[in-house]
Amino acid sequence: MTGLRKLYENNFLDFASYVIKERAIPDAADGLKPVQRRILWSMSEMDDGRFNKVANVIGHTMRYHPHGDQSIGAALVSLANRNFFIDRQGNFGNVLTGDEASAPRYIECRLTQMARDILFNNDTTDFGVSYDGRNREPVVLPVKVPVVLLLGAEGIAVGMSTKILPHNFNEVLNAQIASLRGEEFQLFPDFIQGGAVDVSAYEDGCGKVKCRARIERRGNKKVAITQIPFGTTTESMIASIEGATRKGRLKISSIDDYSTDRAEIEITVARGISADETIQRLFTNTDCEIAHTANMVVIKDGRPVETTVSGLVEYSANLLKNLLKRELELEISGLQDRLHWMTLEQIFIENRLYKAIEECATLDDVRTTVSSSLVPFLEDYKREVTIEDIDRLLALKIRRISRFDIEAYRKEIGDIKTKMRAARKKLKHLTDYAVGVLQELLNRYGKQFPRRTSIETFSGIDKREVAIANLKLGYQPETGFIGTSVKGEKSWNVSELDRILYFLADGTYRVIPMQEKFMITGKVLWCGPSSKDKVFACVYRDRKNRTAYVKRFAIGGYILEREYSFVPENSEILVFLDRDNVVLDYWFERRKNMKTRKGETLLTDVMVKGVKARGVQLCGKKVISSLKAVELVDEVEQAEEPEPESEEKAKPEEPPVPKKTLEEINAETEALKSRMSNILKKFEGGTPDLFEEE
Repeated sequence: MTGLRKLYENNFLDFASYVIKERAIPDAADGLKPVQRRILWSMSEMDDGRFNKVANVIGHTMRYHPHGDQSIGAALVSLANRNFFIDRQGNFGNVLTGDEASAPRYIECRLTQMARDILFNNDTTDFGVSYDGRNREPVVLPVKVPVVLLLGAEGIAVGMSTKILPHNFNEVLNAQIASLRGEEFQLFPDFIQGGAVDVSAYEDGCGKVKCRARIERRGNKKVAITQIPFGTTTESMIASIEGATRKGRLKISSIDDYSTDRAEIEITVARGISADETIQRLFTNTDCEIAHTANMVVIKDGRPVETTVSGLVEYSANLLKNLLKRELELEISGLQDRLHWMTLEQIFIENRLYKAIEECATLDDVRTTVSSSLVPFLEDYKREVTIEDIDRLLALKIRRISRFDIEAYRKEIGDIKTKMRAARKKLKHLTDYAVGVLQELLNRYGKQFPRRTSIETFSGIDKREVAIANLKLGYQPETGFIGTSVKGEKSWNVSELDRILYFLADGTYRVIPMQEKFMITGKVLWCGPSSKDKVFACVYRDRKNRTAYVKRFAIGGYILEREYSFVPENSEILVFLDRDNVVLDYWFERRKNMKTRKGETLLTDVMVKGVKARGVQLCGKKVISSLKAVELVDEVEQAEEPEPESEEKAKPEEPPVPKKTLEEINAETEALKSRMSNILKKFEGGTPDLFEEE
């Protein structure tokens, strides 16, 4: 075990370094991963202007790449589908539909002219030995543009990863020109799938972007997806739509795929659902809107570093200047060598110096004679004549000497001097020359790469607002269970994106995710779906000084399943309400010389504040003995206590007089008249009947 641990410790760093530099992370100098570089180098060695079988290219690349033909074939197809450096012939798959390429023996490829102009120059390429020591391969290609920003890159290494989004060819080269001139620039991603992108959080390649599909309305009952976001295919798009439909997040009648070389997914909306509503739900519940986070890690000067888009452009601009400087210096050196030789050849033939060697017996005498013969003609010549130069003059053939054209030679020497002056001028104004090279590339190839992804700012869509309320949230007060599988006295129509909010009598509340069944422990004051617009009211009393406060509040930000307090510690909750049309009636404890025994407060007069607010003191320093909340419309009491008795003993109320009918009243009247008549007859002299009718 100790030996294995030692082996692991000794070799892990080498393994990690190899994976980072030789497999997953692109080099900032040429923007290519090793497998991509080896593919392009193999194609340049095989390049004769005609198409080659992809299988042959893979076989040639295996001379440099030790990881098998599958990785080479996949990388070649991916590189070819970017449309920059490889011409295709045959079925290379479809980046829109996700269809795979045909077998390598059936498809062909070759380098594009742009690849020849941008990627290769053997004179300025540094070479290394291949993995088996039999061949040499380029360490990096002498690339003139930031290829990594054109192609994009994605890879996972040991302890790090990279994700660089692709950008537009014209915009990248214009940004490089701006960098050379010291001007400000901005670069944003561009995808071959099209669609729209929100770059407000891109942060120069260190943030994220939101990509959206392009969706068209086709009448009131159909919508069509005509462009898809980066990172998706029509197949994955349809799968995400079907998944959202199965989960009840989207309601559609049918979906049809008519995609070929362009995406076209036609969706028929369900009855009773509008096309606009369907589009909103497609963005919120399917892959019609996805986000990509950029992580720009590259190999720079042999080490992995984090960088930015502008950093890569500036690095590439400096590399371009150094590369062009090296090319111009090599060009001037070659022209100088050519001019030196032509000058010696002209002097040797025009002045017939070859005749002086006719009597020389040895090679050394010949060389000495030629060297001394050239001296009078090279008095102001700064370059030294070497033995190699003399041997080259002696190797001239009689045919060459006899057909020597002095005028043509002089003209060619003049052309060489003109080219040297032009090269030295370019070298002196290197920045302008680099800008000219990039401008020439733009003029030659820019029209092939128009921007396909529009840059927009997406309006925020609240997923909860457009979500379908396809669930039933139930609550059982007697058990405390709440959830979508609970059938109770109270129920609400909710979606799976809603949250459950509940308040307890101990002054705490929680927000939990929507779930099938959950038991609330403690005395519940209120529970239901959470809403940032819903306003609650609470009257509570401090247990120490018994001062009462009233507050109205809404629940704002929260962390799921965390316990929060909505009243201060050591508080007694008197009333908790979830409505506003209420009048608070309250009575005070009796105090000596108290004039007012009762007060009232209209709840809507209390301002709505945050849940952490203390609230408004309800009745000054007076202590409430009882409180009731009366609704203005229905006069339903939320909490009620009997009104306290006054200082004088309350008198008992008389029993109510029962109501009598008209017949009962008439009968009692007749009986009373009869009794009075009998009583009056007892008086002497008699008395007229008071009830006798006139």
